[in-house]
Amino acid sequence: MNQQKTQLTAEEIKLFGDLMPEELAEITQSGLNRRHFMKLVGLASAGLLTSHLIGAEQLFARAADINIEDLPESAIENGVMVSFKVNAADKKVLVDSRSSLLDTLRERLGLTGSKKGCDHGQCGACTVILDGKRILSCLTLAASCEGKSVITIEGLAKGNELNPMQAAFLKHDGFQCGFCTPGQICSAVALMKEAKDGQVSYLTKDIRTKAAPVMLSDEEIAERMSGNICRCGAYPNIVAAIKEAQSGKDVQQNWLFAG
Repeated sequence: MNQQKTQLTAEEIKLFGDLMPEELAEITQSGLNRRHFMKLVGLASAGLLTSHLIGAEQLFARAADINIEDLPESAIENGVMVSFKVNAADKKVLVDSRSSLLDTLRERLGLTGSKKGCDHGQCGACTVILDGKRILSCLTLAASCEGKSVITIEGLAKGNELNPMQAAFLKHDGFQCGFCTPGQICSAVALMKEAKDGQVSYLTKDIRTKAAPVMLSDEEIAERMSGNICRCGAYPNIVAAIKEAQSGKDVQQNWLFAG
């Protein structure tokens, strides 16, 4: 990430002045860099940004506009130029022909929302939406995405308006540590289209019937989301969030207590 001179807003100045006063002078003089954002991520994980939500929101949104330093051609073996859309923006990047879409998104385009979990296609943390279908970006070659459209967790919201699935996950606490959440949400968003199109699952009783929209039950959601693992075990809340996002109706939370 290149360091660039940044004009801080009043809310951002207050945030740095209160929580990172030792960084304020450097940022004002030289600009934001990756180290500053990593410190903010650490503060967010510790829950220390709640009193500075506006400034933090502005800074995290600003991260998408900071230039990513490109690699010289000599540093890339077996280079291939890939042109595709990422979150509705045209991208053209020179990548190693063996590079995964996940590594390209994270390391070359700075979209770190998609997470690298197992890196073997088993956990679902890297799930993104490719031409309307959910895929595992760790198993997808970036070069195979030529001319296609990719949507990551960063591209689901419209400005400050959350995608309904994101809002439902927040309402129902469909996450704990949050590592798997980007993949869970992208998978769930694509699942809505699959259900609307009447795509069958292992639980479909008669696959010969004409495809019709599916109203997802708890069992259907569990089956269709089985490729996305939550090691924290937030599955009941994830199911509730998906049901509410599909139906548009309030879904009551069921709390289970150990006897």
